[in-house]
Amino acid sequence: MNESAEKSPRNKTISLSDNDLTMFSDKLLYPIAPLLLPEITNKVIAGNFIEVVDYLPQKFVDLMIIDPPYNLTKDFGDVDFKESSNADYIAYIQTWFPKLLPLLKETASVYVCCDWKSSSAIYEVLSRYLIVRNRITWEREKGRGAKTNWKNSCEDIWFATAAKDYYFDIEKVKVKRRVIAPYKVDGKPKDWEETEDGGFRLTHPSNFWNDVSVPYWSMPENTPHPTQKPEKLIAKLILASCPEAGFVFDPFIGSGTTLVTAKKLGRSYSGVELNKKYCCYAEKRLEMADENKKIQGYHDGVFWERNSFNQQKKKFLL
Repeated sequence: MNESAEKSPRNKTISLSDNDLTMFSDKLLYPIAPLLLPEITNKVIAGNFIEVVDYLPQKFVDLMIIDPPYNLTKDFGDVDFKESSNADYIAYIQTWFPKLLPLLKETASVYVCCDWKSSSAIYEVLSRYLIVRNRITWEREKGRGAKTNWKNSCEDIWFATAAKDYYFDIEKVKVKRRVIAPYKVDGKPKDWEETEDGGFRLTHPSNFWNDVSVPYWSMPENTPHPTQKPEKLIAKLILASCPEAGFVFDPFIGSGTTLVTAKKLGRSYSGVELNKKYCCYAEKRLEMADENKKIQGYHDGVFWERNSFNQQKKKFLL
């Protein structure tokens, strides 16, 4: 079935035709024996990574971004994940996380996505094997309201490193924000820039991010994947923690956001996904990135505050 047939003209959600599924399925890597680094570089690997990991080379990853199933009941197509106790969720993480450690370079960084309910479990497992550096909380806006609880509109990302020596480039992830109280010396802006659209300042990013929009139907990066992460979110992790000649790996690629963002930013990449259809979405997005390397909210080498000003729309049209 051609998914695009039912879309409205304003709906930019990526769809797959039957021909797409056939064509992109042929591009996937289906490992049946140990693989060398050139064989997996810039490839989408189809399969269960718990089995695939045994075929991967060791110590090739500069940056690993992990977005596992949260401790929620969720249908991922080939996998119907069930909510469990915190102890059982920790046991689940233990079945696969240690298998990823041999893939890391000595200077590697690891980011693991989670929500409030799974965050403590992720921290407990991470701290057994790596040096935990920080916890990023990002506002994802979306979330159902509740009459007897607070609306859940944030998620966490734990940041850890394999050793004390690791790569981190703060200059690549500064945020351009509006100046609320413009301060001048001798009539000139101090530490900020005055433009026709207002005053703006480059700021060091904190571990709370409220400048990211979750992909939705009018954004060209959007797919039907139920837990897709924004390219802007992943771009921050890559630019901060992966050198330009580095390698990004994702064991749960979903519809391919990590790989697509790595490609747009000029990094080598690879990742694994169990669901073949989501693998095809990843391949289609990677093909689209050959023509369009834009990342919403990131241009001119900086991240722009969400809905910051009209000039951003002039330079970056969705």
